Amino acid sequence: MKTGVWLIGARGNVAAVSMVGAKAIAQGRTDTTGMVTAREPLSALDLPAVEDLVFGGHDIRSQSITETALAASESSGVPPKSTIEAVEDDLDAIDSRIETGTAINCGQVVGDLAHGDATAEQTVPDLVSAIRADYEAFVADHDLDRLVVVNVASTEPPIDEPERYDTADAVRSAIENDDRALPASVLYAYAALEDGHPYVNFTPSTGSNLDGLCELARERGVPHMGQDAKTGETLVKSALAPMFAGRNLRVLSWEGHNILGNTDGLVLEDDDNKAGKVQSKDGLLEEILGYETQSRVRIDYTPSLGDRKTAWDHIHFEGFLGTEMKLQFTWEGSDSALAAPLVLDLIRLVSHADAQGRSGVQPQLAAFFKSPMAYETHDFSRQHEQLQNYATEHRQE
Repeated sequence: MKTGVWLIGARGNVAAVSMVGAKAIAQGRTDTTGMVTAREPLSALDLPAVEDLVFGGHDIRSQSITETALAASESSGVPPKSTIEAVEDDLDAIDSRIETGTAINCGQVVGDLAHGDATAEQTVPDLVSAIRADYEAFVADHDLDRLVVVNVASTEPPIDEPERYDTADAVRSAIENDDRALPASVLYAYAALEDGHPYVNFTPSTGSNLDGLCELARERGVPHMGQDAKTGETLVKSALAPMFAGRNLRVLSWEGHNILGNTDGLVLEDDDNKAGKVQSKDGLLEEILGYETQSRVRIDYTPSLGDRKTAWDHIHFEGFLGTEMKLQFTWEGSDSALAAPLVLDLIRLVSHADAQGRSGVQPQLAAFFKSPMAYETHDFSRQHEQLQNYATEHRQE
């Protein structure tokens, strides 16, 4: 089976590092550290090989993938310049497959990043038709057996009145009637699901997280999952919070402060775009702990950090005899190096789900997301166990 990957935001940092990594793995220049699918039991599944993935995508910017990767390397050392140079021919080939996307309802900051064609006035039906045509041409040009669409674009503002799109027919009607409230992520997701392509929303944007699109995915027999990949502070939070719950230590407050310097940080300076991200990062404590506690998350743009990000958390908790104590941690990492292997994992795992005939939301992938569309718990260890159980079951099959 020949698997294609269509990246929404293909010239962004996460996409660029994902593709550099995939091509470096293919050349034997790096290993699969950071990829969950490289470890048992997931590695025993019948997954598409990373080195065989064929990449294309949409973007609103005109810079090349290589330029994005080199800028990230210069600011943060990721990816290494020597690795970029080794796979530059591959990146140039992918760049020729990048089509101009749309910035509709992505927020002012994203609109300012877009070049002219991406902000051209087009009706919603015309935008969707163009997106579907791009998917179709990519599949035909590369003789693909399967196309996986992954949204790794910058965060959009949350959608207003999502209840208006509660059925597949309501979504179709909104598109046909040129509903200008629909954001780009919904249009990309609709085009993918309508044409039977598995879809992953790596971002906090709406994507396929509308009741109508979930219904459409079931109708078309297509797997999809999101939203907002869990790569840093929230990953640590979802691992630590169960410890407090398990030991019956009462969390009085949990304050988090995040600073990052790449394009995502710039976009999240806008309060409208930031709203969805903060909501995504701040939604798991009550479920894990079993009670409400004071919890806030702050995100600030710090240009000098480049692709690096830092999160500082302060946890104030109470133990036996009313004793108040605290725990603090600092998480420092490369935003794209943490995200890229998960992009490759999700491509492979949603491809597997599609091959198995699984449709609709995929709860076995909850461990990858801050706000999974289907989940039993936010507890990371239990989510990961669910993923491993899925792998063991299907390996036996």
